[in-house]
Amino acid sequence: MSGSSTSSGVRAAFSYCVQQVRNYDYHHYLCLLELPPNMRKSAFALRAFNVETARAMDVASDPRIGLMRLLWWQAIDKIFSNMLIEHPVAQALASVISEHKVSKTWLKRSVEARINDAKREASDIPETVEDLERYAEDTMSTILYSTLQAGGITSTAADHAASHIGKASGLALLLRSLPYHAGETVAEKHGLLVNEGGQSEIRMDSREGLCGAVFEMASVANAHLKKARGLAGTVPGEARSVLLPAVPAQVVLDTLSSVQFDVFDPRLTRGILGLLLCGSS
Repeated sequence: MSGSSTSSGVRAAFSYCVQQVRNYDYHHYLCLLELPPNMRKSAFALRAFNVETARAMDVASDPRIGLMRLLWWQAIDKIFSNMLIEHPVAQALASVISEHKVSKTWLKRSVEARINDAKREASDIPETVEDLERYAEDTMSTILYSTLQAGGITSTAADHAASHIGKASGLALLLRSLPYHAGETVAEKHGLLVNEGGQSEIRMDSREGLCGAVFEMASVANAHLKKARGLAGTVPGEARSVLLPAVPAQVVLDTLSSVQFDVFDPRLTRGILGLLLCGSS
């Protein structure tokens, strides 16, 4: 393959990444536009990778097919081994990896977290809020860590802020998928957990209980954003644009607060920054 055709293919791959993020993760698309030009390509490739893995189960008519899509992304090892993979996001990632230092650990951790989540049964409810925080960090914070790495930003404070912002963003998104992603401890505390036939289920008919559970999860997310803001003075200037996802996460939480944490409030049918919450479709 000639150099010109290879270059054209890489450009097309990055264009695909930008379009995927714009179509399916619009609030992060807006954040990425604020990055310095030299960081945008890497950031869009990484965020498109997140879109691909996040949507794998949603776009599949059969959960087994969705799981196969996720298992395919274990090809991260091949990408880091410089093997040619015919997928635009994989090609864009390969280009990023060839030019910047990006840890394979973070990307593999993200894929494995989504695979483990896809494998669990609906009745296999996460036990604690800490379990949900761990999932949020594995799937969201890791993308921020990788973006900082690709931008050549080495800062413990920025990494700590990214951890908190990723957890907050992930928890805010998990609120869309209640009851599947409600913690068992939280659900039981608010009277939503029932046991039938030896299996635990979360019922949705208690509006007051559901609002209480949403409030508790949102409060944890908000605490993470407060911790991230507390680090602002120690985060280097070049890292701040990478951490802009804190803004849409805060908007989601503030909007939920304005409707008393009722995810079925009809006012949410308009969405939040292009993001529809559970019950708004």
